Amino acid sequence: MPSNDPLDRVFMALADPTRRLLVQRLTQGEQSVGDLAQGIDMSLAAVSKHIKVLETAGLLRRRVAGRTHWFSLVPEQLTGALDWISIYRNFWRNRLQALADDLNQPED
Repeated sequence: MPSNDPLDRVFMALADPTRRLLVQRLTQGEQSVGDLAQGIDMSLAAVSKHIKVLETAGLLRRRVAGRTHWFSLVPEQLTGALDWISIYRNFWRNRLQALADDLNQPED
């Protein structure tokens, strides 16, 4: 079910391991579809569909030079997801610290 919420689109795009691999590869810099597809056991058309999902989520920027399409990561689009995750990271850090404090209390 498509969502207009940017955070939903980012999490949906990152839910797939192939798309996470593509994002990881783009941390190294701009790459073509062929570069991104290298070593992935699927057709270029299938990789292109994954790229389109990432692009729709706003995670990729496309630059066309002649017949070659170049993609780069838009890391700012991950900010909302990182903020959301950090809430739960802090929650669990606090819970684990409270547990450690309880365990370190001397028994009466």
